[in-house]
Amino acid sequence: MLLNKLDRAVLQIDRALQTLVPKAANAARISPAQQYQEANLTDSERKHAVGLMRINHTGEVCAQALYAGQATTAKLETVRAEMEHAADEEIDHLVWCEERIYELGSRPSLLNPLFYGASFCIGAGAGLISDKLSLGFVAATEDQVCVHLDKHMAALPEQDKRSHAILEQMHIDEAKHKQMALDSGGYEFPKPVMNVMTLVSKVMTQSTYRI
Repeated sequence: MLLNKLDRAVLQIDRALQTLVPKAANAARISPAQQYQEANLTDSERKHAVGLMRINHTGEVCAQALYAGQATTAKLETVRAEMEHAADEEIDHLVWCEERIYELGSRPSLLNPLFYGASFCIGAGAGLISDKLSLGFVAATEDQVCVHLDKHMAALPEQDKRSHAILEQMHIDEAKHKQMALDSGGYEFPKPVMNVMTLVSKVMTQSTYRI
């Protein structure tokens, strides 16, 4: 079914509300955490696990906004469909991370609306320039996410199997999204651009770990 601009705008508003309103979104898949029992964590271990999962949750907020912006301005219908499909899969990650944060006795970052707005503008801007650039931005972003996930899995308390299982499945999905973007003709960003993206991501991770 073809959607007009008003339909798409309503859908994007709905996606934004699902992303930013606590417990509003629903996952299509059961959380990988469900296969493990809750671990006994010290206060410091729990605080660190919360910080890491809060970072990953905000990363998923940014992913939703990025895909939404790109889908809004994509030139080709096939690219728009790929963006929307990837965003649907990322909803699972968003819900899993949010559930885990609440299980650990905390709440998502208060900065999420700010990061959502900024990411939407970046995604929409990339889509306005070209689908090739837009897809390249997806590939580069997912590459950065996989690097963060590797670091977080290594940094989590060893006994926190529930958080680790979530990040492990997220890593599998993110790598798939990266390859999808490249296979669809995404531009491979040069190293200097990737270095700038790394610096920007540090701002997000350092702020949302605590706030």
